[in-house]
Amino acid sequence: MDETTITSVLVVSNRILSSASLIIGFSLLVYILTHNFRNSVARAFCALLTFVIIVYSGDVIIANVGSLDQAAPWLRLQWLGIAFVPAAYLHFSDALLRTTNAISRGRRALVWTAYLVSAVCFILVVSTSLIVREGMVLAPRVYQFSAGPLFLVFAIYFFAATLISVVNTWSARQRCLTSTSRRRMTYLTLSVTAPAAGVFPYMLINTMSMYLSTNWVLALTLLGNAGILFMTTVVGYSVAYQGVLLPDRVVKHSLITYLLRGPLVGIGVIALMLIVPHVEVILGLSRDTVLIFAVAMGIVLFQVAIDLAKPYIGRLAYSKDCDEVDWIEELDRRLLTTTDLEQLLENVLIALCDLLRVRSGFIVTMEHQELKLRVFCGPRKPAHECISGSDLIELMDSMPSDRGEGALQIEFGVRDGYWLLPLLNGDGATIGILGIESWGVQADFSDEERQAISSLISRAERALQDMRLQQEVFTTLQRLAPELEEFQRWRSTPRYAPVHPVENIEGILLNVADAPRVVKDALTHYWGGPKLSQSPLLRLRVVKSALKECDGVPSKALRSLLNKATERLRPSGERSLTASEWVIYNILELRFIQGQRIRDVASRMAMSESDFYRKQRIAIEEVTKTIANMEREAQGHET
Repeated sequence: MDETTITSVLVVSNRILSSASLIIGFSLLVYILTHNFRNSVARAFCALLTFVIIVYSGDVIIANVGSLDQAAPWLRLQWLGIAFVPAAYLHFSDALLRTTNAISRGRRALVWTAYLVSAVCFILVVSTSLIVREGMVLAPRVYQFSAGPLFLVFAIYFFAATLISVVNTWSARQRCLTSTSRRRMTYLTLSVTAPAAGVFPYMLINTMSMYLSTNWVLALTLLGNAGILFMTTVVGYSVAYQGVLLPDRVVKHSLITYLLRGPLVGIGVIALMLIVPHVEVILGLSRDTVLIFAVAMGIVLFQVAIDLAKPYIGRLAYSKDCDEVDWIEELDRRLLTTTDLEQLLENVLIALCDLLRVRSGFIVTMEHQELKLRVFCGPRKPAHECISGSDLIELMDSMPSDRGEGALQIEFGVRDGYWLLPLLNGDGATIGILGIESWGVQADFSDEERQAISSLISRAERALQDMRLQQEVFTTLQRLAPELEEFQRWRSTPRYAPVHPVENIEGILLNVADAPRVVKDALTHYWGGPKLSQSPLLRLRVVKSALKECDGVPSKALRSLLNKATERLRPSGERSLTASEWVIYNILELRFIQGQRIRDVASRMAMSESDFYRKQRIAIEEVTKTIANMEREAQGHET
C-alpha cells in the first residue's frame, strides 16, 4: 500500500471518528439537557460539551470544503470552541467541588476570569494574527492555521487551566466518603481530560511538523480521536448520575438504550456515507443510488442487531438483578390500563350479545356505594334506566351468589327487560352486575349456550378482579411514592466530607423532599413515640420558644406546635365532614390529633381510601407550609 493510499485511509478514518465524536457529544448534550439540567454539574458539563461540539463541527465541515480560502472562516469559528474549552473545564471542576461542600469565592472568580481570557483569545484569533495566522494544507482536505507569536501563551493558558481542572476533580474525588461516589469520581478524574486532548490544535506546534510526517500526525490523531470518543462517553456516563433521583439501574439502562438507538445508528450511517467510494458508477448504478440502498439497509440491520444484542446488554447493565429486572419487564408487559380492561369487558359483553342474539347489554360496578355503568353496547338510555333504581342492589343481594360447581348452575334475574346476573370475585362477593337484553321471562338456554355463557362470564369476572387488584396496587404505589422518592434521593446524593458540619434548621422546612416527610412522621407519633421525641422539628425556634409554656418538655412543645398549625388551617363557620373547604382540617384533626383509623376517617368524610391518601398528602403539605410560616414569624420576632 503506497503512502498516498495510507493517507487517504487515515483521512477517511479521522473523518469518521470526528463525525462520531460530534454525534456522541451532541447526543450526550441533548440527553443531559433533557434528563438532568437542574444539576449544576450537569449544566457545567453541557457548557463544556457545547464548545467541544463546535470544534468537531468545524472538523467535519472543513473536511468537506475544497480550498484553504473556503476553510479559513470555519477554522476561525472552530476557535470559538478551542478558546473557551479551558474556561469550561474550570467551570466543570468548580461545580464538582461545590457539590462536595467545598465552596470558594476565589475559585469562582478564577472561573469567570478564565471565561474573560477565553473571550479575549477568541477576539484575537478572529481579528488579528497574534495567536494564529495564515493557513496551510497538510493533506488533501486537511487544513490548519499556522502558529502566531502568542500561540505559546495561549497553549500555556490552555494546559494550565486543564491541569487546575484535573487537580480540582481529584480533590473532589478525595472528599468522597462512599465507595460508589468515589468510583464515579474516579471515572471522571481519569477521563476528564479527554475533550481537552481532542480539541487542542497540536498541529500548530512547530515540532510536530518538523519531526513527524503527515501520515504519522494523522495516525496519532486517529488514535487520539478513538480514545477521546471513549473517554467522552465515560464522562457523560458519570455526569448522568449527578443529582438524579432514579436508581442506578434505570439511569444506566436509559443511557445505554439512548446511545444504541440514536448515536450508534447515526455513526453507522455516517460511516457508510463516507466509505462508499466517490465514483460515478458502482456495479452499473450511480453512487447516490448505491448510497440510498446502503443507508436504508444499514439502518434496518443496525436496529435488528441492537434488538438481538439487547438481552446481553441488559445483563451487562444490571448483572446482579437480572431475575428481578426480567420480572419487572414481564409485569410491565402484563399490566393493563383501566381502558384496556374496559375494552376487554366490552369485548366480552359484545360476544355475549352476539351469542344470545340480543341488541344491548351492560356491565356495572360498585364504586363508593353507588352503581357505575362501566361498559355497555347498544342504546345507553335503557341501561341507565335499568340501573337507576335503588332496589337493583337489593335485587342482587337477594339473588344466590353461589353458582355451584358447573356452568349449568347460572341463574339470571329479570328487571325492566334485562336478564341480570351478579359478577362475583373468588370469595363469592358481588363486584359487578351483568345485564343482557331479555327475549323472555325465563332465561331458557341450552347446555351449549350455558357453557359458552359461563366461559365469557368467567372472563368478565377475572377482568373486574384484575381491575380492582391493579387499582389497589396503584393506590399502594401512590402511597409509597414519596418514600421511594426520598429513598432514591438519599441513594443518589453522594456523601462527602464537609469543611465544617453545618446545621441548617430552616432547610428542614424549605427542602421540598424532606419537609412533608418530617412533619408526617411527627404527626404519626403525635401522642408519643420516637418520631416525635427525636424529630428534627425540635430544633425549630418556634418549638424552643414554646418550652416555657410546656414545662420544658420538647415533645410537648412540638405537639403544641402541630396543634396550633392545624388550627390555623381550620375554616371559619360551622364544621362539616363533607364540605370541600373542611377536607384538610378534618384529615389532620381526625386522623392525627384524634388518632382515628384511616378507614373510619374516610368513611366519615364519604371518600374512598385511595382518595383519602391523596388528600392526606395535600393536607400534610399545607400544614408544613404553615409551620414554615410560623418559624419565619419566630425568626422575625428574634431579630
